[in-house]
Amino acid sequence: MKHLIKNNQRVARFGAVGIINTLIDFGLLFFLKSLGLPVGAANVISTGIAFLFSFVANRKFTFRSNDGSITRQFILFIAITLFGLWVIQTAIIQLTLPWLSALFGNTTVALFVAKAIATSVTLVWNYLLYNKVVFKDSL
Repeated sequence: MKHLIKNNQRVARFGAVGIINTLIDFGLLFFLKSLGLPVGAANVISTGIAFLFSFVANRKFTFRSNDGSITRQFILFIAITLFGLWVIQTAIIQLTLPWLSALFGNTTVALFVAKAIATSVTLVWNYLLYNKVVFKDSL
């Protein structure tokens, strides 16, 4: 029972960090797009900045990791996060944006929905791998 409560608290902390991280990511994505950057480039930049915040917040707040090699954790975090953000998210956005644009008739709304779908998929990917691989020493 104690493990279940601890795990639920960790999931809640991960969710809080994720909300803040997502606001940073979405805000930067749409700001950079408004400056004229292509969607792919804007997404890489927005997710790159947001993941730096995410590492610090997840290490200190979500998983409360004070043990283990920070270098090891950072390298694994980068590999897992960048794959999720730059490969999984970019692929999902590129695959869903055309049909979402046709469905909504508005590219801004379509991009928002595509980004939300991509973010949901990477949310699950990140939690599972952060918990089992990156910060496993702190559990």
